Amino acid sequence: MYNSNTLQKEKASSTNSIAPLKRYPNKLFVEVTSRCNLKCFMCVKQQQSDEMDDGDLTPELFARLEPAFPHIDALILNGIGEPLLNNQLDSFIRRARRAMGKRGWIGFQSNGLLLTKERAISLLESGLDRICLSVDASSPSTFERVREGGELEGVEKAFLALKEAKKKCNRPEFKTGIEFVLMKSNINELSATLRWCAKLGASFAIVTHLLPYNDQHSEEAAYTTCSAQSIELFKAYRAKCEKLDLDIYNYMEARWKYNRNSKEQLLVNLIEEMRKEAEQKQLFFDMKQLLQLDLNLEEEVKSVFRDAAMVAKEVGITLSLPEITLQEDRHCGFVEDGGAFVSWDGNVSPCYFLWHRFNCYSSGWQQYIKPRVFGNLQQKNIVDIWNSEPYKSFRKQVITYDYPVCSSCTLSPCDYVQTDEFVQDCHVKDIPCGSCLWCMGIFQCLK
Repeated sequence: MYNSNTLQKEKASSTNSIAPLKRYPNKLFVEVTSRCNLKCFMCVKQQQSDEMDDGDLTPELFARLEPAFPHIDALILNGIGEPLLNNQLDSFIRRARRAMGKRGWIGFQSNGLLLTKERAISLLESGLDRICLSVDASSPSTFERVREGGELEGVEKAFLALKEAKKKCNRPEFKTGIEFVLMKSNINELSATLRWCAKLGASFAIVTHLLPYNDQHSEEAAYTTCSAQSIELFKAYRAKCEKLDLDIYNYMEARWKYNRNSKEQLLVNLIEEMRKEAEQKQLFFDMKQLLQLDLNLEEEVKSVFRDAAMVAKEVGITLSLPEITLQEDRHCGFVEDGGAFVSWDGNVSPCYFLWHRFNCYSSGWQQYIKPRVFGNLQQKNIVDIWNSEPYKSFRKQVITYDYPVCSSCTLSPCDYVQTDEFVQDCHVKDIPCGSCLWCMGIFQCLK
């Protein structure tokens, strides 16, 4: 079924299209190192470390970013590694702040275990504006299981170091926040974690779902791989079936019967009616996926999010929650906001999804992701790469949203996306965005 994405195209032609078409990027995501001091359960490095080379961004490559600094609104200095491992980090912040002036903010995400009082003061004096600490639990046992090598005591010390540095450097506007990676095994600790972190000085919290890297990993995922709109349609027809004393979960068996009884035929007719309504509403849906949905999990996550929102309001934390189900109305915040991503070795990419080479299981099947690189800082500076014709063309195509929704397609994984070398999708587009879940509201980051 073809989805014209009319609303998305209208949105892309309005103010959202301005940022990706400007001469300068609005945001830079810069990986200062790919090395890390922990072995976290949810990290891509623990799943495919043999496919990734580790290294640190050099001052020479960082200098190639400086032409963009006077024009950007945000500089986020992290990638798949721990930023504090790069001993040039403080210098990078100082150089960027000097070039940015009073414009925009500089920040990064960190596990915080290397954040001493002295380092915290140095970072704030250099011009750091915000830091987001990784905190995925309030109980020591859960935290240590999720973030192997870490401990809550280390996170608490990081909070205290930042609090003292904020006072010593007279930086009352400095913001400390947390990122919480939501999984089935830690979901019930979200509210308690918000309370604990608020007492330590957190002013904001970003909650994101786990990105699974294999089928075993996906068992921890707390989101559904069907869209919210298709689930609502499914629930409506499930209710219709119940009124007629039909069990919608018998559909697959009834569908393949040659001789159906009257109730089986009625059930098949109702689902065909559901398909037609989905087409009229331009919804992608996979009946097999819908029948396998754990609707109890959806309700549990909704309940946890309601409680977390109340706690956040009570303790004064700005809380950003992800969607629980995929959203048909896609929104690529990375491209629409004018973001560019730089790896430690100088490669420039358009988003988190296409930043590194990895395998993932986010849509319920194994997918091979190859980074989309538009240039390297060793050959050109960031502004020249940003304005190259291939990169500009890519951004223009992304914001039209004229590509499939692979996660809800009955043919997925097809040969178009299930390949080591992506060439095109079923819409004959050469951008591999149809299988991205970031634009459907599931994953979040400091941005």
